[in-house]
Amino acid sequence: MLFVAALMLAAANFIAVLNMTIANVAVPNIAGALGAAASQGTWVITSFAVGEAITVPLTGWFAARFGAVRVFVVSMVLFGIFSILCGLSTSIGMLVVMRVFQGLSGGPLMPLSQTLMLRIFPKDKAGTAIGIWSMTTLIAPVVGPILGGWLVDDFTWNWVFLINAPIAIGFGLGAWKMLKHYQDAPVRNPFDKVGLVLLLVWVVALQLVLDEGKNLDWFASSQIVALTVIAVVGFAAFLIWELHEKHPVVDLRVFRHRGFNASVITVSVAYAAFFGVSVLTPLWLQSFMGYTATDAGLATAWTGVTALFVAPIVANSKRDPRALVFFGVLWMALVTLWRTVANSDMAFWDIAIPLAVMGFALPFFFIPTSGIALGSVEEREMDSAAGLMNFLRTLSGAFATSVVTTVWANQTTRNHAELVGLADRDGSVTQMLTQSGTPPEVATQVVDYLIVSQSGMLSTNQVMTGIAVMFFIAAAIIWIAPKPTRTIEPGAGGH
Repeated sequence: MLFVAALMLAAANFIAVLNMTIANVAVPNIAGALGAAASQGTWVITSFAVGEAITVPLTGWFAARFGAVRVFVVSMVLFGIFSILCGLSTSIGMLVVMRVFQGLSGGPLMPLSQTLMLRIFPKDKAGTAIGIWSMTTLIAPVVGPILGGWLVDDFTWNWVFLINAPIAIGFGLGAWKMLKHYQDAPVRNPFDKVGLVLLLVWVVALQLVLDEGKNLDWFASSQIVALTVIAVVGFAAFLIWELHEKHPVVDLRVFRHRGFNASVITVSVAYAAFFGVSVLTPLWLQSFMGYTATDAGLATAWTGVTALFVAPIVANSKRDPRALVFFGVLWMALVTLWRTVANSDMAFWDIAIPLAVMGFALPFFFIPTSGIALGSVEEREMDSAAGLMNFLRTLSGAFATSVVTTVWANQTTRNHAELVGLADRDGSVTQMLTQSGTPPEVATQVVDYLIVSQSGMLSTNQVMTGIAVMFFIAAAIIWIAPKPTRTIEPGAGGH
């Protein structure tokens, strides 16, 4: 029974994280099928992220007000219902609205699946609980593009959303039967309406800046400048209000714990770096190496495969968790440095093997940091702490995606401009091609293709260098946390 309950909770977290990436490869198909422009299609991704970013930090308040189990079950069922409505959408406008509601209902699934996992597992198996939950968080973004590519290629875009329904609704109803005796007594605190409005303002504004900045040339656009001002002012007002509100909608007081702060910063920086690698690798493979979306996903999937083998060992380790985190993040930094010498002649396994080696390190950073963070706060703060940790991790992933893709594109353009002046200066390559019967205009195109390919390869290696530096920084930050003095109680969260 414990295994079945754990499977339901892990599946909830898996589908919530999966839906951040599963639609990415389907955007062109969705836009074409619904008669929308490609730029409009990206709102399918943005709308889900906005909805999720709003409710993740509210999880603590919802759990205290209505009970963690009840909120979890309702969120699961609603997630399934809105997934069906996404799949049945007949216009881009309808799909975007349904994706917002899908994100709103999916937000609480991540933190609540984590805290409920700790409640149902015995105290001596708390590490195993965190290990199971952490693996779903790391593997889902890798599986998303593979599954999305396969569904789009072999079926239709609708199944990218419909596939969630039986899992969400079925496991949601089953979870109520199995977990309802873990339901805690609700605390009827007043609702912080001002805090919620301020949260909505700055989160939506920031998400729009991150998603639309590249398309609008960032701060050259008055729209992006205005949204940035709104986000900054809204965030400042939100902080001031929540810290002085007696019953805040988001309990920011958990940041008084040094162990929680260090863990959250480490997770945010390291996850941003990891997400940057996860976004950049398939983008490079599809843009410059001739890989299909499915093939690119298969190459990156090896990161998740190898992580599965190490997770049980790390989850049950009795060593200082700070040392485990340092080792794992340092490992990822070194593997990323290894990838900075990649070239365009690499075969599938030349790309997959470094990713598989990186996978061994993932449990070392993700599992212990979650344990340090949640073990540093009081038990009544567990739900709020889990919500805030997942919110900042989600935000760091969105930020990394925007920054990495922008820097990568800019570096590719810059490298191309430099290589044009260096490549084939004496015209020997072009001359060789024309002498072999290649038309002059085709010979020029061939040379330019080679320059474009190498520009992309160089920019990929350059961005990987920056990502490696982020990993090194994250490895150092974890030592700010004090050595943990207590383990996580199985019933922690929401009491």
